[in-house]
Amino acid sequence: MNPIIKNILAIVFGWLGGSLVNMGLIQTGHALFPIEGVDINDMTALAEVMPTLDFKYFIFPFLAHALGTLVGAAIAYLIAANHKMKFAIAIGVLFLLGGIMVNYMLTGPTWFTVLDIVIAYIPMAYLGSSIVKKIGPKK
Repeated sequence: MNPIIKNILAIVFGWLGGSLVNMGLIQTGHALFPIEGVDINDMTALAEVMPTLDFKYFIFPFLAHALGTLVGAAIAYLIAANHKMKFAIAIGVLFLLGGIMVNYMLTGPTWFTVLDIVIAYIPMAYLGSSIVKKIGPKK
């Protein structure tokens, strides 16, 4: 297959795979820790309640961001034809941009914002690609 096509597919499937993991964990978190009296689809209501939530409500969002990025980066690394680490990190950057947007729209506690932005994206992209590099298929 043409390397350019493979590299484009690495970004597309890395983003899609990571997004599926992210959304699955977000939905699981809402199922396990429902926010009483708040429609989670109403961004305004969610934004109003975010600063008042306990620690437990931030476990799954962090896991979703971190593991979604890790899986997306691993997928990109596996598919990319060349410069595999760069494509994995690119997935981390895409998810980081999304994370910055979400943290801006739904302002939570400062500790969560810092933890999320600093650890859940670029380090997880690096970790995901490093895991695949170490244990994945060899060429």
